[in-house]
Amino acid sequence: MSENEKHESLNFIEQMIEADLKSGKRQSVHTRFPPEPNGYLHIGHAKSIVLNFGLAEKYNGTCNLRFDDTNPVKEKTEYVDSIKSNIEWLGYKWSGEARYASDYFDKLYDFAVALIKKGFAYVDDQSAEQISAGRTNPSTPGIESPFRNRSVEENLDLFAKMRAGDFEEGSCVLRAKVDMSSPNMHMRDPIMYRIRKTHHHRTGDKWCIYPNYDFAHGQSDSIEEITYSLCTLEFRDHRPLYEWFIEKLEIFPSEQTEFARLNLGYTVVSKRKLLQLVEEGHVTGWDDPRMPTLSGYRRRGYTPDSIKNFVKKVGVARRDGITDIALLEHSIREDLNKKANRVFGIQNPLKVVITNWQDDRVEILQATNNPEDESAGTRDMPFSREIYVERDDFMEDPPSPRKWFRLGPDREVRLKYAYIVKCTGFKKGDDGEIEEIYCEYDPETKSGQDASGKKVKGTLGWVSVEHAVDAEIRLYDRLFKTENLNTIEDDFLNHLNPDSLEVIKSAKLEASLASAQPGDQFQFERQGYFIVDQDSTDEKLVFNRTVTLRDSWSK
Repeated sequence: MSENEKHESLNFIEQMIEADLKSGKRQSVHTRFPPEPNGYLHIGHAKSIVLNFGLAEKYNGTCNLRFDDTNPVKEKTEYVDSIKSNIEWLGYKWSGEARYASDYFDKLYDFAVALIKKGFAYVDDQSAEQISAGRTNPSTPGIESPFRNRSVEENLDLFAKMRAGDFEEGSCVLRAKVDMSSPNMHMRDPIMYRIRKTHHHRTGDKWCIYPNYDFAHGQSDSIEEITYSLCTLEFRDHRPLYEWFIEKLEIFPSEQTEFARLNLGYTVVSKRKLLQLVEEGHVTGWDDPRMPTLSGYRRRGYTPDSIKNFVKKVGVARRDGITDIALLEHSIREDLNKKANRVFGIQNPLKVVITNWQDDRVEILQATNNPEDESAGTRDMPFSREIYVERDDFMEDPPSPRKWFRLGPDREVRLKYAYIVKCTGFKKGDDGEIEEIYCEYDPETKSGQDASGKKVKGTLGWVSVEHAVDAEIRLYDRLFKTENLNTIEDDFLNHLNPDSLEVIKSAKLEASLASAQPGDQFQFERQGYFIVDQDSTDEKLVFNRTVTLRDSWSK
């Protein structure tokens, strides 16, 4: 590969890193993943995880996990544990112990005091509404607070009293003294600290003032000597403030770079909306297989490799766009096609009686586990007089007889791994529904030993009635019926897909699945990829459909 070709294959962040390392601007690569512990990770977070941990791996650097736990009102240890589990599931390991912004509360307080002493921060007694009104709008200079020019001594005294709990919530804040005429609203004397008399999940009641994101984030990066602070594009306007704090404090110069977030079709990733879906019962929980959380994808059967490969295919861009969900579904099909053993699962069973087969005869046939993986070997398939096939595989009077290659009166098909059978009759119930099909098999047509010369175009899956395993199958589909949910003007709940879940209570599976365990994954031939769900019991297996074999949503 030429130097130009190599350069073109790198994304813009990799190009920047390689230029920095070559010039000596940076000696190492140190990244971080900084989630807020106020919810579960979703597919958008996966992009940041793969990017930050992946760059550290590629350039022999390190990646920290740092929880941005500066808002005790919404944070829970439950979320911390889930986030750690998701990162480990994806196959990544953070450098050292997990870190927390709360680890640095004492240091951040000292930084704030240093800025007050330098004349770059002040205590403001205005209400939140007054502060907001004073910022005006980007085209109009802001209105300076009447408390902006307090003396250093008064600000130090007031800030100490804020920390001591002498003031009520909302009575005052600490603001940075930057530029009230800046067209960048984040530079108009942003709030650094606010009073929150709330128990913190790690520091307890030690603190009653907490730093805002814009103050805590960059300084935490600097404390950890993060060389590349990678953020999504919505933080682009925050970068001048990020740099302003580091410059005024004269601390390690961490550097922020922005990339496009992952917007996925038919998906919402707003934490507020995801919480609403859970709390209002539109889904069964954060790990509902229809949810775009990593817990949900994991339960649905998505693999770490499929998610990482998907993120790499999407790439790293400088501009936002919307990614086709079909690319994510292609990634899991591509991965499971190589890994998942093939089995027969009959979702809507119809009994077939092979009339010229002895009543008590059982023949053990050999079935290929995975044609993509020779090492997967074969399995035993018991074949008997009565079998199940899919109800859709029989039609009494097909509308296009020449194009119908499945079962029907006087029609022949091959039962995969078994024999060619011919339909000789059928029985209907009082409701007119087909109850049973009658067939005869041709003993000269056994798979692998067929010397009959017969040619049939249809091949069906089947399960022996006597040896069938009962199962519940949950057919999951996209949670929303609208592709771009960023452009809707009405309530997002109006766009829920009413067919996102279909539950089949009485599926019949082949005998080899009797010992399947939660987390085991299979391809049900001709139907899709499935995973054994955690709801399975000794009495009944439960399978979740991960994805169909083909994209049924193609435009």
